Amino acid sequence: MTELGGPVLAAARWLLGRHLVSEVDGDRVVVALTEVEAYDGANDPASHAFRGETPRNSSMFGAPGTLYVYRSYGVHWCMNVVCGPPGTAAAVLLRGGIPVEGHETIEHRRGGRRPLTVGPGNLTQALGVTGEHDGSSLSGGPLRLEAGLLTGRVTASPRIGISRATERLWRFVLRGVSE
Repeated sequence: MTELGGPVLAAARWLLGRHLVSEVDGDRVVVALTEVEAYDGANDPASHAFRGETPRNSSMFGAPGTLYVYRSYGVHWCMNVVCGPPGTAAAVLLRGGIPVEGHETIEHRRGGRRPLTVGPGNLTQALGVTGEHDGSSLSGGPLRLEAGLLTGRVTASPRIGISRATERLWRFVLRGVSE
């Protein structure tokens, strides 16, 4: 996961188009990541780690490739990929993707609701991600990055659903994609 061990903005861009594989409950689902947001720990007032480590955010302080999974507003699970050196709490929120494999499983997990994998809560539900995955690693857990890459044009815009550091263009979307 050396690609995730660098600056959070570079890691966010690197994740775009990558295939994220989920093998949860015996089902394989693959999603090509198309939307992410960067959060830079103590350097970012919008980060869950801005004020330091707590029991809730402790996985953000882990090694690159660690998953930080949390409940958003007590409703949806959201998933971040930790990047940067251990202890820095830089992470990338996975906001959306395009289904590549496991369409029936995705449909079932989402109860037929649309969009299937756009929005961080929809994406984690489609992948079968829950709080049990918090602290797991992309290099050996039920979720991992695999070969496969979408290409397209990357656009940057303000992050969504935050009230601090709103001027930062740290949301990245892959547009006009192709494999």
